[in-house]
Amino acid sequence: MVKTVEEIKNIQIACKKSKYILMELGKIIKPGISTKQLEIEAERLMKEEKVTSAFKGYRNYPASICVSVNEEVVHGIPSESKILKEGDIVSVDIGVIYNGYYGDCAYTFRVGKIEKKYEKLLEITKTALLKGIEKAVAGNRVGDISSAIQKYVEMNGFSVVREFAGHGVGKSLHEYPEIPNFGIPGKGELLQENMTIAIEPMVNEGVPWIKILSDGWTAVTEDGKRSAHFEETVWIRKGKAVILTEI
Repeated sequence: MVKTVEEIKNIQIACKKSKYILMELGKIIKPGISTKQLEIEAERLMKEEKVTSAFKGYRNYPASICVSVNEEVVHGIPSESKILKEGDIVSVDIGVIYNGYYGDCAYTFRVGKIEKKYEKLLEITKTALLKGIEKAVAGNRVGDISSAIQKYVEMNGFSVVREFAGHGVGKSLHEYPEIPNFGIPGKGELLQENMTIAIEPMVNEGVPWIKILSDGWTAVTEDGKRSAHFEETVWIRKGKAVILTEI
């Protein structure tokens, strides 16, 4: 779980490249674009940045990125038939491999102008991520991150998804420890200096429960209400964590 300085340098390069590609995709998100077009552009940018997709082929996942729209929580498969429309929210999750090391991040974008209640969902999810990162300090435990996210989300009237979690990042996409978005302060794995972890709250407008569609991948909210997802990969230090996916 603990990385060398050289490993962290490589992870940081992978992370910065993944965030650059993610933010470039955000620039082309608009009503009328298909989620498949986002994947095509992501693949072009990955080639340009000399990285490969961490997702394609992972447990037989068929695409290079995940694009989840509205009630889709995570793992939405890009499709030519899925067209974004005004008022949608769309979560894009990107993982890349650089020099054998992984970078992972996600962001939920607005498609045109969205309703105020969805603006709130996005802001609460984004802030919950920051609340979790504040607790990502050597000497704390995983539960300190998890509970900070859960407490902030629930006090604002939303719910956290239980079935998926953050994770260690390094020479694999999903390493130990697992970072749930709910938990008890002071419990769980001890956070040590030079660990690199992805923190990724998935927040639902309604109930926390999800179901998996027939494609075997796409997770949607059980009640059909919307979900938001933000993710950063961070480097654990004795003081404030360094956000490796920051550009």
